[in-house]
Amino acid sequence: MDLRETDSERAFRDEVRAFIASNLPKDLKEKSEVGQRLTVEDGQRWHKILASKGWGAPGWPKEHGGCAWDHSRQYIWEEEMAMGGCPPLSPFAVKMVGPVIMAFGTAEQKARFLPPAVSGEHLWCQGYSEPNAGSDLATLRTMAVQHGDKYVVNGMKIWNSYGHKADWMFALVRTSTAGKTQEGITVLLIDMKTKGVSHRPIITIDGAHILNEIRFENVEVPVANRIGEENKGWTYAKYLLGNERALIAQIAQSTKLVRRIKEVGAKELSNGQGVIEEADFRSKLAAIEVELEALRVTNQRVLFEARTGTAGNGGAILKSKGTFISQALSELMLEAVGYYSSPWVLEQFDPGWNEKPIGPSHAKNAMPLYARQRANTIEGGTEEIQKNVIAKQVLGL
Repeated sequence: MDLRETDSERAFRDEVRAFIASNLPKDLKEKSEVGQRLTVEDGQRWHKILASKGWGAPGWPKEHGGCAWDHSRQYIWEEEMAMGGCPPLSPFAVKMVGPVIMAFGTAEQKARFLPPAVSGEHLWCQGYSEPNAGSDLATLRTMAVQHGDKYVVNGMKIWNSYGHKADWMFALVRTSTAGKTQEGITVLLIDMKTKGVSHRPIITIDGAHILNEIRFENVEVPVANRIGEENKGWTYAKYLLGNERALIAQIAQSTKLVRRIKEVGAKELSNGQGVIEEADFRSKLAAIEVELEALRVTNQRVLFEARTGTAGNGGAILKSKGTFISQALSELMLEAVGYYSSPWVLEQFDPGWNEKPIGPSHAKNAMPLYARQRANTIEGGTEEIQKNVIAKQVLGL
């Protein structure tokens, strides 16, 4: 396995970098540089710019409006996006439900749902976890009972991201209680504007409203919105979860954060030098950089396996190690800004809040970032679950 970029890949990296430099709106770049939260609306705005270039769905085949890029080009694209300060695109359509629809959906579903996913027109959310059915997802209890050409759905989902803004949800529901818990699960595509769908905000410790509790009360969903066969949803869910876990590795984002920590660490403190001059701080940062480079090589190996058809369950490895690296880097960022991190909360960007805040601008996002990254070892499957997956499917234990 040769990890060096080819001439073609280097030329592609230059092309992506030049496009970002010319087309990323100035206000979005400035928000990214100062650490201000980039919203889902920012992401959709950037998505539409990418779609106008034909880059709305990099990994998809051209027949469905994609770029047909191989895994190496997708990784280059994502790395340059992160390093260039681009808003993150919502992964739910392009990287999660889109591939499931392509693999298991009907021709009508592909024609209806794939084009708006490529263009960024539809915003999707995920309906998987429930109270008492998170890591043990197979115990979910949201029921869907078929009546003629419709399912009637009752139940609740939790830890749902952006359900208050999404147009559609891909949801796991129970259509049978017979057999093993993994059996009797079905995937439905639910219009979030349907009567009986409601949400309750869950405000996280960084002050953000991203998560929700979603309730279904006699929600009618057309049978035509079912993905694949009834009671076979567990197979489709596993297909999707592999993509989700690889996403949470955040290699490109962590690479950018290393650069940011070095910039912040170089700023002078009261003793006349930056924290980057302290041997202990440099040692900790260097150790994380080594682990990040090892993760990057592991990612390249997983991509190579995908290209050669020998792929294992690399997503669990990437997710497990990547989340710990992102958490460690968020801790170092706190150390770099010191006591200035505490006064800075994202509500400061609301008009009239704290008109004369105390502290340097580079400290703005340190504490919210640290708080947000605490969830990394839980979301997408807890660390305990990832270790079980690695033990069973990678190590063969």
